[in-house]
Amino acid sequence: MNFHLSRPTSAGYLDQPLVWKQFQTQNSTGKPFDVIHTESVGLLHTRARNLTNLAVSWHGIAYETIHSDIIQEMVRSPEEPRSYALTERSIRVVEEVKFFPSYSHHVATSDHCGDVLRRIYMIPDERVHVILNGVDEQIFKPDSTEGKDFRHKFGIPEKSEAALVLGMAGRLVKDKGHPIMFEALRQIFAEQEEGEETLRRKRVYVLVAGDGPWGGRYRELGSNVLVLGPLQQTQLARFYNALDVFVNPTLRAQGLDHTLLEAMLSGKPVMATRFASITGSVIVGPEVGYKFSPTVASLKEALLRVLGDGRRGVLEKKGEAARNRALKLFTATKMAAAYERLFLCISSNNNNINNSNDKTKGYGDDNNVNDYCRYYPHPSG
Repeated sequence: MNFHLSRPTSAGYLDQPLVWKQFQTQNSTGKPFDVIHTESVGLLHTRARNLTNLAVSWHGIAYETIHSDIIQEMVRSPEEPRSYALTERSIRVVEEVKFFPSYSHHVATSDHCGDVLRRIYMIPDERVHVILNGVDEQIFKPDSTEGKDFRHKFGIPEKSEAALVLGMAGRLVKDKGHPIMFEALRQIFAEQEEGEETLRRKRVYVLVAGDGPWGGRYRELGSNVLVLGPLQQTQLARFYNALDVFVNPTLRAQGLDHTLLEAMLSGKPVMATRFASITGSVIVGPEVGYKFSPTVASLKEALLRVLGDGRRGVLEKKGEAARNRALKLFTATKMAAAYERLFLCISSNNNNINNSNDKTKGYGDDNNVNDYCRYYPHPSG
């Protein structure tokens, strides 16, 4: 694999004119690129419109973000100024609808995004491909010994003594939902300060992996909330194995967060905000986890439901179902294979290999490349 490196702009961004010049130079040789791929608008639509062998991956689009803008306005405190993001976002959606057709092929990283690209952005079905995000299944997998060691390292009692261990990971900032998570936990702990409920609180732990302004506030909730700071990938794998359930209270309605997929591959049930991409691709039913609206009341209710289910052994069954779904849909191997199939299809079509008898290894003896491309599958297939 050959890498063509380029210097960033003085602000640290991709220098598109420079990269485009490098691309043109290489593409004008005797061996031009078979397929071009760009993440989002890494290749501007004005340069992309004449490239028929181009695919663009959308990990987030303006239409999805409107939901996030509505929620951000709802959770805004009275002393904060009103945001005008909704108006700006609507204009951005119109702009995207206009220029998205300039890209030949569109890769949506969630089922919901694929549906929006077809219905709202009016991209023809044959130019929209759903390839769900995937994470390394060799790193993120169940390991009870690693989980036990991780608990011991941070002073968490054995499972027989600790009623429940919740976990969160990522940037500890407002748009990741930490204000509502903090308040939900604060209320639950405050309500459990009387009588026997105090004992239950002492047996519930919350592990927070990541860094940001909300880290210090979580520490205010007491010794049962442990802020671990940023974790390396191998440490993160051990972190998931130490949990009973993983929580992602995000307020951003875009794409599929890798933390949910990592936790599921680790055999853990997940809790997440009821956004279309999450409920359409990840938490499709109660068998794999819990959904809540992005409000303190709804999140609090879901947390209390998890506390109850944990005592009945329900979480283990949900964790098994979550891992089975993740193995089917969310592995790096699945994702890479899906991209490979798509690139082969684009390349073959671009080279006008029509009505060919050539067989493509792995597609089956009865299907040539073009037949396969006409029925390009969801990675679950």
